[in-house]
Amino acid sequence: MKHTIAPFSPDPDHDFEIRTALGLAVEGATEPGEVLAATAGIGKDGHAAWFAAWNDLATRTAAVADEAAQAGHRVSAAEAYLRASTYFGVAVNALSALPDSDELGTTFRAQRAAWESFVSLTAVRAERVDIPFGLGSLPGYLFRPSQDAQANGATLVAVNGSDGSLAALWATCVSPAVKRGYTVLVFDGPGQQSQLFERNSFFRPDWENVLTPVYDFVARQQGVDPSRIGLYGISQGGYWVARALVFEHRFAAAITDPGVVDVSTSWTGHLPKVLLKALDDGQTEKFDAEMALGLKLSPGTARTWQFRARPYGTTGYAETIQAVRAYRITPEEAGRITTPVFITDPESEQFWPGQADELAQYAPGVSTLARFTAAEGADGHCQPLARTVTAQRMLDWLDSRLARA
Repeated sequence: MKHTIAPFSPDPDHDFEIRTALGLAVEGATEPGEVLAATAGIGKDGHAAWFAAWNDLATRTAAVADEAAQAGHRVSAAEAYLRASTYFGVAVNALSALPDSDELGTTFRAQRAAWESFVSLTAVRAERVDIPFGLGSLPGYLFRPSQDAQANGATLVAVNGSDGSLAALWATCVSPAVKRGYTVLVFDGPGQQSQLFERNSFFRPDWENVLTPVYDFVARQQGVDPSRIGLYGISQGGYWVARALVFEHRFAAAITDPGVVDVSTSWTGHLPKVLLKALDDGQTEKFDAEMALGLKLSPGTARTWQFRARPYGTTGYAETIQAVRAYRITPEEAGRITTPVFITDPESEQFWPGQADELAQYAPGVSTLARFTAAEGADGHCQPLARTVTAQRMLDWLDSRLARA
């Protein structure tokens, strides 16, 4: 029997964004009625209207938060700021795909301002931190469980995906973990959020060189047990986590949500084989010319390309594909992972289908593969409508692993 939840939008990308937003409501990062009302009636090609809907919703919600804060309603203000940050996050991604993205910096600053206000007002104990990295630092936030939670030193480092906001990461990982007594560290890595929009820093494939200094930092924090530090990566963060584990073995356990071993397939899987052959043969000018023509005839794909390519810091089409192809873990490399890994594997994974299985097969001795199905409403990339179910399974598993660490 086929179990299918009807689409919320005729546009597949918009439908996925709506599902993701609805799923974040379980931890207060969205309000379903607000999301559905704001996006109702936007057609398949209504990309400008899509941005306007989220930006307007975010602006209205931030105004509610400001008013509540000024009146001394701390809880209401924190809740509204969190939702506003989530909505601005979707607006940032929508604007990134439009031809005129001059307001991208302004919109991101509004997103981050709402997040900072949430951090200042939330009842959860929060600390802003700077993680030493290279010649500079990575901005981060350390969230701690309530004073009456069991003080056992269990800690979780949460890695975002390619375009997720910290407000979304709060709902998918941070809040569920803090409730269970974890100290949780989140941060912006190269090419993510503030690193991209404020520091012009771009993605890099070798995340062992990111997560090793992150581990060094968090292991030194008060109340953290260095032998009980877990690691979580969502979406493309699933690749970054798996890649780091090939080289960095001090994390006690890790979660990839989902398993990703080759980021490039979500790019190259839609390209004609003859075009990829031209690239492999070194015909970059031909590749770029054919891509330019093809994207001119497919404005929707052109928008997606512009949005997805920005964090890689590349210019030409060939240069972008060549860069993305470096984001790959070979079977030999994955076989060097010694950290226990919980790998989510949702039915109908649309970006990296089959790769959760591949990661589990490459590292069989340490992998736990967790299937999520349409029958339980948990299908699709990162199980957008089943985040409570996901948190229960992955954090129960993490509890048992860190208890034995």
